[in-house]
Amino acid sequence: MLQPNKIALIVGAGHGLSASLTRKLRAAGLQVAIAARNVAKLEPLTTETGARAFVCNAADPAGVSQLFDQVLAAFGPPDIVIYNASFRTRGAIAGLDPADVQRSLAVTAYGGFLVGQLAARSMAASGAGVILFTGASASVKGYAQSAPFAMGKFALRGLAQSMARELGPQGVHVAHIVIDGAIRSASRAEPPDKPDSYLDPDAIADTYLALIAQPRSAWTHELELRPWTEHF
Repeated sequence: MLQPNKIALIVGAGHGLSASLTRKLRAAGLQVAIAARNVAKLEPLTTETGARAFVCNAADPAGVSQLFDQVLAAFGPPDIVIYNASFRTRGAIAGLDPADVQRSLAVTAYGGFLVGQLAARSMAASGAGVILFTGASASVKGYAQSAPFAMGKFALRGLAQSMARELGPQGVHVAHIVIDGAIRSASRAEPPDKPDSYLDPDAIADTYLALIAQPRSAWTHELELRPWTEHF
């Protein structure tokens, strides 16, 4: 069970998984800060839940540092940090725009490092905390015409593994979650002949909350979530 009055920070917030996480964490009695480049899109969620939104470019060191300072001033040091940010660019390897590839790596992987580093500093000092990184199918297999996303997600997975081994003995739980499949949304409903073939964001959020509540004698460091129709 989650302890109320804890502080959670979600970086890369949007209308899908992050919104489900925000609702469930707030319902459990936690203070929730949500961060995104565009916070205007989060106004309905903050109005509904009472969460507080902060502007942040996850790939900017100064911006991430400012975010943690703002969360500290508003609530205190975060006990739970969830990194959901990513940027995907598609195309044949010969035709990819190097600037787009650089941005994909910066948001998907480098931003995870920046956020993870500041979370680690605070949590290791207190001897407790949870850091969760949201992965994808591309974390473990590279698809044709999706090299930049695979590069970023592979790097994020490596970051999570290294942090888990380093910070676990210091009392900090680090986990990487592979989301293997499409997430259901208002604009993306599953085919009528294949119910539950897309992941329900509320169901994903339930798994995140279970990870957060795990006792340290049985921590999960990586898990995969996929709908029943998804191929391994």
